[in-house]
Amino acid sequence: MKRIAVFTSGGDAPGMNAHVRAIERTGEKRGVEVIGIIGGYSGMILGHFEVLDRFRTANIIDRGGTVLKTSRCPEFEEVEGRIKAAHEIRKHGVDGIIACGGDGTFHGAHCMWQEHGIPIVGTPGTIDNDLWGTDFTIGYDTAINTAAQAIDKIRDTADSHGRLFFIEVMGRHAGFIAMDVGIACGAEYVAVPETLTDIDELYQRILTQGLDKRTVVIVGEGDELGGAMGISKKLEERYGVSSKISILGHIQRGGSPTVRDRVLASRLGAASIDALLEGKTDIMVGEMSGQITHVPLEKTWVERKPVPSYLTDLAYILV
Repeated sequence: MKRIAVFTSGGDAPGMNAHVRAIERTGEKRGVEVIGIIGGYSGMILGHFEVLDRFRTANIIDRGGTVLKTSRCPEFEEVEGRIKAAHEIRKHGVDGIIACGGDGTFHGAHCMWQEHGIPIVGTPGTIDNDLWGTDFTIGYDTAINTAAQAIDKIRDTADSHGRLFFIEVMGRHAGFIAMDVGIACGAEYVAVPETLTDIDELYQRILTQGLDKRTVVIVGEGDELGGAMGISKKLEERYGVSSKISILGHIQRGGSPTVRDRVLASRLGAASIDALLEGKTDIMVGEMSGQITHVPLEKTWVERKPVPSYLTDLAYILV
C-alpha cells in the first residue's frame, strides 16, 4: 500500500486529532502517503480529499473536536451513495482506509468492504465507550472527566440549597458514562439504560438522605423512563417530590483530550496503519488489557458490551 486515507465520522470525540496525527506520523515512517477525507462519508462522496503532512498535523494533539470534520450522511446509507464514495476512493488512488467513529461508522465501513472490496479498518472514536472488542474508546476518558467537573459544580449548589438534582449525561444505549461519574461524584442513585429504574427505591434513597438535604441522581440519557425529565416527572407524580434538572449534553464531547485519550488515540492510530499494511481488513483495531486487538467489524455491534457488574455492584453499595 502506498496511499491510505483516514476520516472521522459520527459524533466527534476528544482525541480524534491526536489519532489523525499519529496516523500521519506512522504513515510517514512506513513510507505511506496519508490522505485526509474532510467531512466523513459526505466528504468521501464529494471527493473532499487532502494530503496530510507533518505541517498539516502539527499542534493538533491537544485540540478537541476533529480537524477532518465530521457529518451524518444519509446518502451513504444508500447503495448509490456508496458507489459514488467507492468511485472517489479509486479516483484518488487510495489503497486502504481508516475509519474512526462508532457503530454507525463501522456499519458503513463494513459495507464498503463487502460491496466494493476496498480494504478498511475501523478505530473506536466515541465518548459512549459502547463498542465491543476494546476496553476503552477514544474520547471516553475526557468525557467522563468533563462530566465529573460539571457535576461537582452542580453538587455545590445542590448542597447549598438542600435540593434534589437530576443530572443527565450522554449514553443513549450504554451507561458507562453515567456509572463512572455516578460513583466518582458520590451520587445517591445512578440510572442507566441497562437496568430498570425503580421509582420506589429511588424515593427511599432520597428519604434516607433527607428530603431537605442535597441529593444528586445521575441519569444516562437512554434510561427507559425518559431520561432525567421522565424520572423527575414520575417521582413528582407518585410522591410529590420536586427536583431540579441539569442536562449536560454536548459539553461532554468537547475540550482538550486527557493524557489517557491522547495516548490511546496515538497507539490505535499507529496500529491501524500497521494492520492495513499487514493485509487486515473489515476489522476494528482496539485495546484490551493493554494489548492491541483486531476484532471483526460486525462483531463490534453484534456483541453487546455490558457495563461491568463490579461497577453496578459498587454503585449500589456506595450510593
